[in-house]
Amino acid sequence: MRVRAGIKEVLWMAAGALLLALLALVAHYVQGGSKPAGQAARKAHELGLVTRMQLGLTSAAEAEKSAVLATTDEESQKLADQARADTAAVDRLRGELEALLAQTGTPEEKNLLGQFTESFAEFQRIDKDLLALAVQNTNVKASGLAFGPAAAAAGQMDAALAHLAGQNANALPLADQARIAAWRLLSLIPPHIAEESDQKMHEMEARMAQEDKQVRQALDGLAAMPGLADSADLKTAIASYDQFSQLKAQILKLSRENSNVRSASLSLNQKRKVMGLCQAALTALHEAIAAQPAGVHYDVKAR
Repeated sequence: MRVRAGIKEVLWMAAGALLLALLALVAHYVQGGSKPAGQAARKAHELGLVTRMQLGLTSAAEAEKSAVLATTDEESQKLADQARADTAAVDRLRGELEALLAQTGTPEEKNLLGQFTESFAEFQRIDKDLLALAVQNTNVKASGLAFGPAAAAAGQMDAALAHLAGQNANALPLADQARIAAWRLLSLIPPHIAEESDQKMHEMEARMAQEDKQVRQALDGLAAMPGLADSADLKTAIASYDQFSQLKAQILKLSRENSNVRSASLSLNQKRKVMGLCQAALTALHEAIAAQPAGVHYDVKAR
């Protein structure tokens, strides 16, 4: 009985050992099979982050361009806020990807993300200045004044002087001098609003000053003519031109701030170039991650 009991105990011990060995073997294969699957999922997640960064960057750029082109402060502000939100989202995705690549990324992947980070920092710097300008809309406001109230005031002066000259032939030369000079002055305002160069704006303002001098001299000459000092037409012409002059000063001040022209220049030049660098780095990074076999990763700790 003792011999048989001993054999039975040995058999049970052997069976237990075999079961433990089988369990260990199964665990080994299960772990070995899940590791590539986990790496594949990680790779897909990294690729997804890069793709979302590309889309977010494009969305931010489109919102920025729309903010520059918007014609109201409210619309510009809304689009500028959207651009900032999209850019912030890209930065969060970049941080998440950076943390992942710090663990298992290849040197090439880390280098490409570093290139993107450098270009993206410049992207953000330009956007800070560009969007702050875009929401001011000074050129748009200047245009609104020029083609609205200023043009109307010039038109009122022109009509009053035309009527005055029709009633008094002696007033015709000076009336025409004032009318022509005023319209020449008005014609210089739109190019001033659209101009980017300070020097060219200086030149335009010098010409405006000459035209203004011609108008003032003609109006003073008319006021000095016998019988015209109390003319209702002349008073209307002088009052209208004074109003025009006040509006012109506002227009030139807004035009000098040049927010729309400056923001458009930043968007078309500096922003476009850095956007290309950002997208090129992300495209290369996407390709580098995609080229890595799913079951292979760069283990920092192993080095």
